[in-house]
Amino acid sequence: MGDPVSEYTSRLQQQELEIHSLTAEIESLKNPQNLGLSSHLDGLKEENVKLKYRLNVLKRSLQEERSQCSKTMMNINQRLQEIFGEAIREACPDLENPPLTVTPNQQAKFGDYQCNSAMAMAQMMKSKGLKVNPREIAEKILQNIPDNELIEKTEIAGPGFINVQLKRSFVSKLLTNLLLNGVQPPPLASKKKVVVDFSSPNIAKEMHVGHLRSTIIGDSMCRLFEFLGYNVLRLNHIGDWGTQFGMLIAHLQDKFPNYLTVSPPIGDLQAFYKESKKRFDEEEDFKKRAYQCVVKLQSKDPAFIKGWNLICDVSRNEFQKIYNCLDIQIIERGESFYQEKMTAVVKEFEAKGLVEMDEGRKIVFAPGQQIPLTVVKSDGGYTYDTSDLAALRHRIFDEKADIIIYVTDSGQGTHFQLVFAAAQMIGWYDPNVTRVEHAGFGVVLGEDKKKFKTRSGDTVRLMDLLDEGLKRSMDKLKEKDRDKVLSTEDLTKAQRSVAFGCIKYADLSHNRINDYVFSFDKMLDDRGNTAAYLLYAFTRIRSIARLANIDEAALRKAAETTEVLLEHDKEWKLGKCLLRFPEILQKILDDLLLHTLCDYLYELATTFTEFYDSCYCIEKDRQTGEVVKVNMWRMLLCDATAAIMAKGFDILGINPISRM
Repeated sequence: MGDPVSEYTSRLQQQELEIHSLTAEIESLKNPQNLGLSSHLDGLKEENVKLKYRLNVLKRSLQEERSQCSKTMMNINQRLQEIFGEAIREACPDLENPPLTVTPNQQAKFGDYQCNSAMAMAQMMKSKGLKVNPREIAEKILQNIPDNELIEKTEIAGPGFINVQLKRSFVSKLLTNLLLNGVQPPPLASKKKVVVDFSSPNIAKEMHVGHLRSTIIGDSMCRLFEFLGYNVLRLNHIGDWGTQFGMLIAHLQDKFPNYLTVSPPIGDLQAFYKESKKRFDEEEDFKKRAYQCVVKLQSKDPAFIKGWNLICDVSRNEFQKIYNCLDIQIIERGESFYQEKMTAVVKEFEAKGLVEMDEGRKIVFAPGQQIPLTVVKSDGGYTYDTSDLAALRHRIFDEKADIIIYVTDSGQGTHFQLVFAAAQMIGWYDPNVTRVEHAGFGVVLGEDKKKFKTRSGDTVRLMDLLDEGLKRSMDKLKEKDRDKVLSTEDLTKAQRSVAFGCIKYADLSHNRINDYVFSFDKMLDDRGNTAAYLLYAFTRIRSIARLANIDEAALRKAAETTEVLLEHDKEWKLGKCLLRFPEILQKILDDLLLHTLCDYLYELATTFTEFYDSCYCIEKDRQTGEVVKVNMWRMLLCDATAAIMAKGFDILGINPISRM
């Protein structure tokens, strides 16, 4: 069911347009023969009055519900957009799709938020031959602002900016709600199914930094959707099928002839792959046998399926070590899963007359695309194009996904553009209904600004990278003498938290579209926008209550009985910053750019520091150092900050610890 307020508003607007049209027609005709129109107009006006009454009842009910503060966090920006959207429609009912822009105010002295729609509306009117001063439009908007729970004051500035000041009492209630109910996401209109395709390494090859980016970014996107209440399917589209398995199985037969009865001790699959590739390139007989092995594998010969499974298992074990370090949950569904489905996909395209022949290949041209998809090779084999089409079809029709996101490097952007265009052409999905998106990312560079490699020029092994991170984070902790105050268990926890948290944050804090420079020195620096800084800041915030001997039960009781005062400028600034969390998440939901969350957490940490430096949470005796006074409402602001930071870390896949 849709939102009843939106439904009534829509019907009301439609009727008012019809009334306006009929009134104009009556005025122009002034003809007794058209009296029939008048009775129709009276009927419409009567129904319109009823609708308005019902709409006002619903609005009052909704406002009362909001003023009680539901358990979920309110998206203040979204609520202001609702208020100003209604005011704009009332002020200019004839303007179709008027622009609506509400943003946080960059300068606190001008207010908390700003509506900048008036100037854009004046431009729209000008294009229709109506010259109206933006300030006049802003005045009309303000005259039509409905009764609401959160606006204290509005004023017009400059050419037509509308500055908004929020009610401090309402912001205080929202903060109390946060403290009592925890960090709860805004309510979902409907629980959609989301498929995220990420990580996707290849069997028999090492995971490299490109897979690291896909794994970290994809996992964080999943965590965001999961927190917001979506039904998320995390898929690992591994490269576990293809001609390379012929040479791997042939080499397995030669090196471990009893592999069917004794599990072969393949310690280094990468070296095993290189050996088989060398033989494939240099030995003609081996090459022929490799092709025969591919045929046997594709015909599901049990001995060859067992060899294939053995090779896949060795790789899976290596991948899992990485996933365990990074705390990644993912379901494997590789290329082999879609082998049986590819024939049906090709037949479907052929049945609709969408396949062309090109030098023995079967190709598909999608509208507006210069390059075709190759769905069948000249030798009759399938391609990545075919398997990706089969995967997309399965996700749409079998998984019934509403949102499908592919997290791979930007170099695959053109390929996915072709796949999505072909899927739309054949009618598998409507982009206005189903969101299918490629979330591309740039490459990882070394400190020399070239592709990240070892000194010998080889690809950096991901496990070696994570081990180096662990070593460096321990060095950093010892440099700060943490080994002298933490138990061995806590020190190990801190080591893993800093190492893997810093690697993840260094990636996520950059715009994923851009390349980024991998530098352990920068990511472990505890100054600036780094995980090291935020983790230490979080630990300090959590320690404030502990040092004052205030436990969780005391904080809970205080949240129930103490008003969160926001009289000091720094208290007010921190309170508003905390409540922007749902806005930040909504923005990421729209553009899938996770660095916005990192920027927000850094802003929150620095805003908290300003607050803590200016507002005493605990007052101590200068001589004895004993706590003489606790300003409990400020302790609650500390607690709220820690709660938001913890949830932000959780979405980023970072595991903070209370002592560090």
